[in-house]
Amino acid sequence: MLLQQVINAISLGGIYALLALGLAIVFSITGLINFAHGELMTLSGYALLAALMMGMPLLPAAVTAVAAGALAAVAMERVAFRPMRGASVTSLLLTSFAVSNLLKVVFQNAISARGKPIAMPDWMAGVVPIGSFTIGVGPLMSIAVSALALLGLELFLRRTVMGAAMRAAAQDFNTLRLVGISANRVIAVAFLLSGVLAGIASLLWIAQRASVDPMMGFVPVLKAFIATVIGGLGSLSGAVAGGMLLGVMEVALQALLPPSLAPYRDALVLSGIIVVLLVRPNGLIPAVDTARS
Repeated sequence: MLLQQVINAISLGGIYALLALGLAIVFSITGLINFAHGELMTLSGYALLAALMMGMPLLPAAVTAVAAGALAAVAMERVAFRPMRGASVTSLLLTSFAVSNLLKVVFQNAISARGKPIAMPDWMAGVVPIGSFTIGVGPLMSIAVSALALLGLELFLRRTVMGAAMRAAAQDFNTLRLVGISANRVIAVAFLLSGVLAGIASLLWIAQRASVDPMMGFVPVLKAFIATVIGGLGSLSGAVAGGMLLGVMEVALQALLPPSLAPYRDALVLSGIIVVLLVRPNGLIPAVDTARS
């Protein structure tokens, strides 16, 4: 039971970490908290549903879903956020809320206000024997995919020219402009990566619940935002740490709380977050520099 709960905690924390990283990448460069990030997750879910209904095998359908999230993120930046560049933080927040609500209305009216089931392969409900224990295939796959995605992002940021430009932009965007690197390109790639991460998180979330609905991305992204605050707003490593901590806290309380206190799990999680922020007001791993464009 203990091993199973550890696996569940890492699995859930990995999903929160992916979403928190998507938020942190955009914030570290533009200073924008994109609350429409949850709708990228939902859109990827609907893209997966459409691809499967068209007869695609699971793997190509999953790639299609992630690509849909990435392209939607780039389009969102170009249409909604680029014209608002240089506006106040309040204006940017209002814009992200407007885009979020607009997409929810589109999903509800153009598709359905109710959840749509997505059939998952039977093998995803199986178990893997480890000695005298059995671990679910779904959580193990979630951990593996999350780890590969985080490793891929780390390699991109450390080993590519664009990754180096993005890390430099997170520390001092104005200096980056002076050396001739296109601000539009760096910001577009940041949104592209956030969309890819939202798409991957969507696949892992759907693998656990086997359905998609217009509000699917709301709660996970809200918790991912909390994770970015815990980790240190604008810190990529902090976003991962915050997501993992939040996942561990939720699973631990779910397993340890008596039935009479189970309904108060989220309240206790938030109380724990307050304690963390009282001890570390700037987050677990604060960003090195908060200079923005």
